[in-house]
Parts: sequence; C-alpha cells; structure tokens
Amino acid sequence: MKVKDFFISYNSADKTWAEWTAWTLEEAGYTTVLQAWDFRPGSNFVLEMQRAASEAERTIAILSPDYLDADYTQPEWAVAFAQDPTGEKGKLLHVRVHKCDLKGLLPAIIYIDLVDLNETEAKEGLLQGINRERIKPSTEPIFPGNIRRSVTEQPRFPGSLPPIWNVPHSRNPNFTGREEHLANLKMAMSSGKPAALTQAIHGLGGVGKTQLALEYAYRNVAEYDIVWWVRSEETATLAADYASLAKALDLPEKEATDQEVIIKAVKQWLEQNPKWLLVFDNAKDPVEVRNYIPQGGIGHVLITSRNLGWRGTATPLDVKVLERKESVDFLLKRTGYTDRKAADALAEALGDLPLALEQAGAYMEAKGRNISYYLNMFTVHKNELLDRAAPTTDYPDTVASTWDITFNEVMQISSAGADLLNLCAFLAPDYIPVGLLNSGVEYLPESLTAMASDPLAFDDAVDPLRRYSLVEITAETISVHRLVQAVTRDRLVGDEKKKWAEAALRIVDEAFPFKSNDVQTWPVCSRLLPHALAAADHSKALDVASDSTGRLLNQMGLYLKGRAQFAEAKEMFERALEIDEAAYGPDHPDVVISVNNFGGVLQDLGDMEGAKKMFERALEIGEATYGPDHPTMANIVNNLGSVQKALGDMEGAKKMFERALEIGEAAYGPDHPTVAIIVNNLGLVLKDLFGVEGAKKMFERALEIDEATYGPDHPTVAIIVNNLGLVLKDLWDMEGAKKMFERALEIDEAAYGPDHPTVANIVNNLGSVLQDHGDFEAAMKMFEHALAIGEAAYGPDHPQVAIYVNNLGYVLQALGDMEGAKKMFERALSIFTEYLGEDHPNTVTVQNILDSLS
Repeated sequence: MKVKDFFISYNSADKTWAEWTAWTLEEAGYTTVLQAWDFRPGSNFVLEMQRAASEAERTIAILSPDYLDADYTQPEWAVAFAQDPTGEKGKLLHVRVHKCDLKGLLPAIIYIDLVDLNETEAKEGLLQGINRERIKPSTEPIFPGNIRRSVTEQPRFPGSLPPIWNVPHSRNPNFTGREEHLANLKMAMSSGKPAALTQAIHGLGGVGKTQLALEYAYRNVAEYDIVWWVRSEETATLAADYASLAKALDLPEKEATDQEVIIKAVKQWLEQNPKWLLVFDNAKDPVEVRNYIPQGGIGHVLITSRNLGWRGTATPLDVKVLERKESVDFLLKRTGYTDRKAADALAEALGDLPLALEQAGAYMEAKGRNISYYLNMFTVHKNELLDRAAPTTDYPDTVASTWDITFNEVMQISSAGADLLNLCAFLAPDYIPVGLLNSGVEYLPESLTAMASDPLAFDDAVDPLRRYSLVEITAETISVHRLVQAVTRDRLVGDEKKKWAEAALRIVDEAFPFKSNDVQTWPVCSRLLPHALAAADHSKALDVASDSTGRLLNQMGLYLKGRAQFAEAKEMFERALEIDEAAYGPDHPDVVISVNNFGGVLQDLGDMEGAKKMFERALEIGEATYGPDHPTMANIVNNLGSVQKALGDMEGAKKMFERALEIGEAAYGPDHPTVAIIVNNLGLVLKDLFGVEGAKKMFERALEIDEATYGPDHPTVAIIVNNLGLVLKDLWDMEGAKKMFERALEIDEAAYGPDHPTVANIVNNLGSVLQDHGDFEAAMKMFEHALAIGEAAYGPDHPQVAIYVNNLGYVLQALGDMEGAKKMFERALSIFTEYLGEDHPNTVTVQNILDSLS
C-alpha cells in the first residue's frame, strides 16, 4: 500500500476545516487520509485510526478548543510526536483554526496559524507551512489532475458565507456573553435527534433573541450551505420570505402564480437535502410556523419569539436578561470607556436588558457622552430616552416601541391582564407576592377583585402576560422587568397613573404588618419591604394617598429599626414625619406617632439631645390633645425617661418611669406587656441608683408578665432575662448571672442571628462575668466579639461602641497591657465626651481611669 503524505487528525466539530485542508493539499499534489473520506462503514475505527496515523508520512492536527478538550485526539498526534520528538523530520504539524491555549508538549511545536485569515491567505499559509524549506524535487512532480480525488467538489472555505445566504443583518461586533446558550444550541443541532433540530428562542422583547440567532448563524456559517432568514411577525412576510427561497434554489416552481405551490416545493426540497438553516425571526403563532417546518429533514430550524408556547413544535430556549458582568462588558466594549463602576450602575438601572444597553451605547456614541452622564440623564429623563430613535439600523426598534404591540395584544386578549400589569408597574420589579391581591380588595378595580378570589380568572389574566414574557410567574410571586414597568407607567395618561399608584400603595399598606417591630412578623416585612418602598416613592411623586403613605413609612421604619438598620429607619421616619406635617400641620395628634418614632431612632443612633427634643415635642402635643394621663402618654413619657437615663439624669428618668407606670397601670392593669416595659426601665434606673434589690424585684415582675404574655423564648423576654442577669452580677451571684446571660443569648441569636446589636450587648455582659471570674483571655474574646458587632451596626463612634471599647480597656489593663488599655480608654473617652458631654457619669468614670494611669 502506498504511503500517504498526510493523516489529518481533527475533532468532528472542525470537520469543515479538515475537509478544506485535505482538499487544498490534494489540489496541490499531496495525498491525504481523512476519516470523513476514507473510513468506511463497518470498519474498525480504532484500527483505521492507528493505521492511518502510523502509515502516513506526516500528521496534521487541526487545532481548536474542541480538539484540545477531546480525549481521543491525543493518541492520534502522539504517534507522530513519538516518531519525531525533536521535530527535525516535521512529522507532526499543527494547523490552528480557532483561538485556543496550547498546553503540555504542544506549545513547543510551531503551528501554522489560519485564524482570522481569508481563503486566499489561508491557502497560501497552509502550503507554505507544510514546506520546512524549499527543495526542488529531482523528478517531475505528478500532474495533480492524475491524482484520484477523494471527493469531487471543492469544500467551501470555513470562513466564507454559504452560496445561499439572505441574513438581513451584519454581525454585531459588540456581541457579548450568551456563551452557554450558543454552546447548547450547537450541541442540540449537532445531536442529530429530530426533536432537537428545531429550537425556539423565546423571551421578553429587547432581550436579544434575534441577536442570539444572528450570532449563532455567523459562528456556525461553515456548517451550512444555506442560511435563510424568514421574517415571521406577519403572515404575509412569513409566506413571502419562505417562498423566495425557491429562486435561490432555482426550483422549477419558482415562478408559479400560486404561492402555496412554491412553499410546498421549498419545503419538499428542504426535506430531501442537508446542510441548511432556517431562521424564523419574531414568530408569533406556533401553529402557523409549524406548517413551514420541514418534516424529517436533515437541516436545522431556529425560531425567535416573545411567545413561550413552542412545546410540541420546537425545543424552547428561554433567554433572560444578561448577567451583570456581561452587561458591564458590553457597555465598556460598545462605548470604549473603562469605568466599570459607572457601567455597573447603568446596567442596574437598565435591568441588564440588551436593547436598552445598546440604545444607551448608541446615544453615548452619537452625543460624545460618558456612562456617568447617561446614567444621570436616564434617572431624570427615563421615559424619553426609552422612546428615543432606534439605536442602529440593525436595531430597528426602541425599548418603548418594541413593547407597544405586545401591550396592545395583551389588552385585546385580557383587560384584567393589562390591569394586573398596571398595578405591578407601581411595585418593585421582583417577587411581587400574589397574595397582595387579597389585601385591600376594596381599592382594586372589579377585574382584579374577581381575579383575587378566583384562581381560574387569575390564570386567564396572567396567561397573555406570561406568554409574551412580560412577567415571570411562580406559584407565589410575579416578577416584571423594571423597564417594562417604566414603559407601562408612561403609557398611562391623566388620572390613570394616580389611580394605579394609589391602589398599589393601599394594598401594600393593608398587607404590611402593624407590629412590624415584632420579630415574628419580619419574614412578611422582608418580602413586602421593596414593594412598600416602591409604592411609597410613586405615591409621593404623584401626591396620592398621603395618609396611607405616612403610616406605611412608619411601619417600614419600625421594621428597619428592629433589624438594626438605623440609618434606613431614620430616613423612613423623617419621610413619614414630613408627609404627616404637610397633611395635618405640626401639632396634630396624628403627627405624634411619627415624632415619637423619630426620637427613638435618633436615640439608637446616639443623638441623645435630638431624641430628647423629639420626645418632649411628642409629649407636648399629646398632653395638649389627650391630657396628661391618657394611655398614649405612657409610651411617650417612658421614652423620655429612657433618653434622660442615657444622658445620666437618673432622678429625672426615675420620675418619668414612675409617671409612665402610674398611667399604664391605670389604663391597662398591672399585668399588661406595656406595663412590663415600663417596670423593666424602672428597674434599670433603680440599678444605676444602687437600689439593686428594688431593681431585682422590678425585673422579676416584668419577667413574669412577659413570660405569661409571650412565652419563655421570645426576644422581649430576653431583654428582661439579660437585665436580671445584670442585677444578679451586681449582687455577686455570678453563676446566676451567667445562666441568665446564656439564656438571653440563646433566645436572641435564634431570633435575630449572631450579628445583631442586641446580641452584642449580651455577649458584652457575658464577657464582664468572665472578667469578674478572672478569666481575662475569654473575657477579651467576648468584648472583641461585641465590639465587632457594634461597629458593624452603629459605626466606630457610637456610645454603645464606647462601652465595649471601655470594657476592652479594663481587660487589657488586667492583662498588663497598659499601652493597649490606655488607647482603649482614650477612644472611649472621646466618644462619650462627644455624644454624652463632659459631665456624664460614663465620661467622668473613664477620665478618672485615664488620670490614674498617667
């Protein structure tokens, strides 16, 4: 058997490159062995491969990522490498056809690089590369025409377009991401399974379905002899574009007057021939498109659609918005800028929607503006920018116009569905609880009221929204893209906007728990918080439902305060107070709640003087409205007492707590949980006034009330248990104190998690017990833990943080680290002085310690 010049080793994914290489070499007078041409059915693949690799003069490896990742290709080139490890004989040649990283032995071998070359350049590079040097043969070469060809038709150069190609768009040079989708499409199309040969890309308008199909066509151009694009949005263009393929194929029926005859001929030809790709772009109706899909053919069909109902016709591929990194990469590539932070913020504002990102990039390019500028413009002129002229000819629609047709179709199918979208437009975009529809039904139009109580009506209303990918539905939630919301709001005219903004606000207000500072309501509060924030923002902007807006902001503030998000809580209370004052005036009784709550969060933030002013203002309004002994006064007087205690005015605080207790007992009786709060606070001030036994009695009374009210494991109970531990410690019952602190810690960690500031307080108290026991190392760990939590919750300069810092100073002093102790005391003194003043007991105590260390 005559030895062949080249054995061509390749991965099946690079078959077109292998065939082109073999053809080019044989046309140049060489002989080749190629699996696709020379291995016959029934032969032993392994033996054929081994024989070909061993008996060919040289081996050419077609290098690509697929080739390098395959297990079976390595033995093929390894035979040639073993015969010529130094490369002197040129036994092994590498031809790189795709960008890839070479590892192991491969980087040592110089390769012929065909990446990004046109056909003429690639041919020249290949033929030059196989000749190590120019050696004129001693005898006349065999005339190439006498060499028997393995195939009779020249393969097309893999980088060139197929002979029949009508794709209306150029390739997008800024295409970014979607690698997993492209790989899945390639794998499905290559599987040969009939069910996988028709793929339907579906998703929200503007999500990049057409661009994905376009990129697939360009990336895999070498796999097809025909790529035919069919505009499928309208029945007329669908039929016309499909029928026009007859002329490109030069079918006898191409001039038939009956279009159905032409369509039938095209479909029949496709069913009998391979290597074609049909793209049905922006298809609406699966039933209509199904009539055009060849049955049993050996080509591929790609469908893009906003409609998700393709099962039974095609394998659906659901396309979402871009991943954030992909969005940022696209913006930077599209604009040429490098500010990733600004790009990330803009991607967030645009909801990672590809069409909106492209529209933004086109605007920046046209106007010479940077990303930060566009982001600021978008914040103010969102609707105008979404409806601006189309970004490029390859993106013929704007975000707004893309959805106009869809919105109109939803309205025709289901007015209830359109109403549901209007309502959702005034809530947060993600995870809107379906159960909200059952809240405040009196504020909803009849279509939504019926839907709330009838699951079938709900499914019917949601169907067109889901079908056109305007929403994502789970059993319990609805999600809407933020730009769909923006365009939906912009389509509403006149009082319609106010109507839906008020409806959204009132149903969330109705659903938001009244006791939002109670840990047991927090899961519900957490789910509703983003929707409450969105509804409150829209209601303020449109000046509707101020009464519900103020209440809702207060409830959000109480929840955030309980979660130790004090800065956010302060913002809620400030907004609530602003609304209430505008609605009722500064001295109205309905303002009292907002003033009182605002004072509470100022106290949490360490602004004791600001808190005191708020409580005094609330007390003044309340007394003028209700009189001095009204139950409402008990809470305000109690709060004023707590801030006086924090400011070091123990006698003043004691009087306030005693007054609050008298009002509370008269209003609620001696065993009410409101009374327990006041009794506990009175115990704290008695403890500080050295009335330890009296304090112990107060805490025991409060504990008895709260355990009866809430049970033994409630966070409210933990407050009393912790305080009882403090008084037991003062009584030198260290074991009793330790047990109380450990019980309180277990309750609070279960309720709040390990990093809540309430937990830090108990950890600090446990540290003090360990310190009194002489276990300074363990005590230091507790104080450091408390400090870390406190700094994360309050910041580095809060009075509560100063307590932990001060305690660390004590334990460092006990361990003999005087320099470390001094630094801690100095830091604590600075905080106490700034927030509590020079004459506060805490400030004086720390100053005395520092003086003693001098």
